[in-house]
Amino acid sequence: MNTNKLFTQAKLGDEILQNRIVMAPMTRCRAIGNIPNELMAEYYEQRSAAGLIITEGTAPSANGLGYARIPGIFNDAQVQGWKKTTSAVHGNGGKIFLQLMHCGRISHPLNMNAGTEILAPSAIKPAGQMWTDAKQMQDFPIPKEMTTKDIVTTKAEYITAAENAIAARFDGVELHGANGYLLEEFLSPVSNTRQDEYGGSIENRCRFVIEVASAVAEAIGKDNTGIRLSPYGVASDMPHYPEIDATYDYLSKQLNELDIAYIHLVDHSAMGAPAVPIEIKKLIRNNFKNSIILCGGYNKERAEADIESGLADLIAFGRPFINNPDLVERMANNWALSTALHMDLFYTADEKGYTDYPIYDSKLVLV
Repeated sequence: MNTNKLFTQAKLGDEILQNRIVMAPMTRCRAIGNIPNELMAEYYEQRSAAGLIITEGTAPSANGLGYARIPGIFNDAQVQGWKKTTSAVHGNGGKIFLQLMHCGRISHPLNMNAGTEILAPSAIKPAGQMWTDAKQMQDFPIPKEMTTKDIVTTKAEYITAAENAIAARFDGVELHGANGYLLEEFLSPVSNTRQDEYGGSIENRCRFVIEVASAVAEAIGKDNTGIRLSPYGVASDMPHYPEIDATYDYLSKQLNELDIAYIHLVDHSAMGAPAVPIEIKKLIRNNFKNSIILCGGYNKERAEADIESGLADLIAFGRPFINNPDLVERMANNWALSTALHMDLFYTADEKGYTDYPIYDSKLVLV
């Protein structure tokens, strides 16, 4: 087996990536006032040896906010703030896509601005709680069922957000259709019990996702558009349902027709969630002709194997990038990865556990 393919160039849409290692999107909650800042630019710059960085989930609209201190891309201050990150990453020769994450029903009013609404395909309250800086952990509220007008408005917000991302000099956007947020809420008959053209059949439940992907691809270019999916995922109160396989079979074929740059499949089994069956990964691989990114519990050896077999074109690493800002160099040189990971600092507000992880120091290694 060729054990160096992970470090070869790859084409993604119209971009040439310097390697096949992707930094996965990870919410880090450092955007004070929902505005990207210098600290975030430093964080991404430290990790810009990745062939592609996909940013943390970023709200396409004020209604799309959910977690405390997540960034947005719906006003000028946010666009200007993100330019600090894109400039830093591009200055190191890196490529970076912005992940558009409308949180849908996974939100709380205390994390949102006045005059906003928590929207979802149906008025179904998710199980669980969310952190708020004002009152700490709070139950999720019942969301508002989206009207036809809300659906039209939200699609328009995705388009504007994607255009704002290009204005902020991102190389493209990733639509977050995974982990129980708005786009996946439409896909599942558990969270979507609508009786109109956006609910019921598989085709109807996929309609909103396909329309958003199509509209964004038309606005900024199909080569600059990707999507993240999590079939069999259970994050954010998304139980399994009998039509999962058929849903993602249909959806991946429709996304292939749109000719977007990539599908990014995430498997959370390494963190205790149910595994995504290999049959589903192969099904989507067969249905979709452009790039496939796989993510979830990878090490270098498994990444090489899945690229070599053709199951994936690119491999995304999440948590290893948190405490190994030089992850690409460590893997390329077979240097040991750091095991110091401060999980209690994942979602705090400052540099601790964010930009203060050290790079590899060969002087500490016995010769």
